[in-house]
Amino acid sequence: MTLLALSVVAATDVGTGIGVTIGTEKFAPLVWMCDQRALADDNIEDGANGPSLIERKNNYAFEGESINWTVLVMDKNKIEEISDVVGTIGPTQGAGNDVEVECKEISGITSILPACNAKILEEDLTTFNPATMAYYRCQFTVETPASMHGEYFITVEAMDNTGLSGTMVENEFWFLNPTIALSVDGDLSFEDVRPGTTAYSNTLLVGNDAEAGSGVILSMYISGTDFYDPSSSGAACPNTNQLALDNFKYFATNGAYSTATANTTDAEGYLGIAYGNTIANSQEIIDADPYALGASEFDWNTGNALSPGSEMALTFKLNMPEPCVGDFSEGQIFFWGEAI
Repeated sequence: MTLLALSVVAATDVGTGIGVTIGTEKFAPLVWMCDQRALADDNIEDGANGPSLIERKNNYAFEGESINWTVLVMDKNKIEEISDVVGTIGPTQGAGNDVEVECKEISGITSILPACNAKILEEDLTTFNPATMAYYRCQFTVETPASMHGEYFITVEAMDNTGLSGTMVENEFWFLNPTIALSVDGDLSFEDVRPGTTAYSNTLLVGNDAEAGSGVILSMYISGTDFYDPSSSGAACPNTNQLALDNFKYFATNGAYSTATANTTDAEGYLGIAYGNTIANSQEIIDADPYALGASEFDWNTGNALSPGSEMALTFKLNMPEPCVGDFSEGQIFFWGEAI
């Protein structure tokens, strides 16, 4: 007898599938300003500290001068998504202003510099990731007044391929190419000076007449030429028809400072005048500062500097030679102002 056994197996596993949708955030670039921010002079004439403009205290800049930043840029999608890192200027803070200069990627930095203070919300970033981060060097140079004059916000903006962008939060505010000028109040005249005597002029006021709101500080200089009698009068003072500039001296005051603090030869504190008809061969009007800090900390905003609207007072004296005859009206004494 043969038995046939049948068995039924009940399944305990079953499966099915569902669709999955994953959306990756379109990450707007982030920009952090790091260390090495600097202001540089133009390529024509260096200022008091050479190419560096560390003496510049207020927010004005002139044609050819430049502002330099090192920035860290991050795009969590990937750094290749970044299409442009640029310096911009415009009337408002943030993105969307006019693009003026392209920043250049720099290599060799493999860590997040502490000065970047890189963070996303409350998350501090401590590890440099070359797949999502890159450093850039940005140098914005002031153009001519024809295209850049007035007040602007300046910042660095990073743009990606999707149209998203971000800027460094440290927007800067600058007055570009302000007009600078000097004012001179008073006339320099010596009437009926007796040969062999000393005569004094009325006091002149020399002022900083820079464009209102610019904050331009001017360092003041003086120079001059010899003087001549324009008429055919047989002038001689004392040996030829020329009154030498060496016969003139000046006394200047500006706040707590005066030429008396710079002079060791004239009992009254008057200084001689340098020969020259350009600022390059002039001299500082008040060229010594007893209140200055050490050489490594010199403060350029001292007795020889004028802020907009301020003035310094100058009195001149003439040591008239003997013998002397003639009216010497042809010649110049120049006043110069250099933005610092």
